[in-house]
Amino acid sequence: MTDCLRWVKSSYSTDNGGTCVEWAPGHASATGVVPVRDSKRADGPVLMVSAPAFVGLVALARSATL
Repeated sequence: MTDCLRWVKSSYSTDNGGTCVEWAPGHASATGVVPVRDSKRADGPVLMVSAPAFVGLVALARSATL
């Protein structure tokens, strides 16, 4: 499944080996489920999150109250 997805790296990700998160917006808009993965591990596990849960996750990350 992950081979055919178009992955987008988070604008908050860095190239310094730190937090690198990618998501597949095309799959999300077609299915309502957002695939999320670690960009450093393209063959690693993919977390499938409902669109409303993903919106909440992004809002939480932006609020810096983690």
